[in-house]
Amino acid sequence: MSRPLHELPPAATAARDGLPAAETADFERLVHAVLSAPSPALGPVLRAQLPGNAGVRWLASVGLSPTTRVSALTPELWLSLHRCWQGTARVPSGGPGGRRGGGRPATHGHAPGAHAIPRWQ
Repeated sequence: MSRPLHELPPAATAARDGLPAAETADFERLVHAVLSAPSPALGPVLRAQLPGNAGVRWLASVGLSPTTRVSALTPELWLSLHRCWQGTARVPSGGPGGRRGGGRPATHGHAPGAHAIPRWQ
């Protein structure tokens, strides 16, 4: 039997209790990823969890500094972060259906149109 990596903080527990049952596993995965980060500041943590500048935009939208500690998140902020994470984490990033043509991009090992420098003997 496996045990959770971290005990959920009270604010995260309150936020999770307000979610539909279908979303609790995703929410707990996000909370554990945030709590497992080596930095207590939200800026670096969100940079690792959200693609591009989504973490910075989320921090700005809720009026938080990147140096804000994870422990400062309220249930409303956890829910807001979860909604942001859901909207960005599901974006396809290559793989089946996300690539044009599938497989290797070029048969000769270089980008399309690029060629290796010829070796003269």
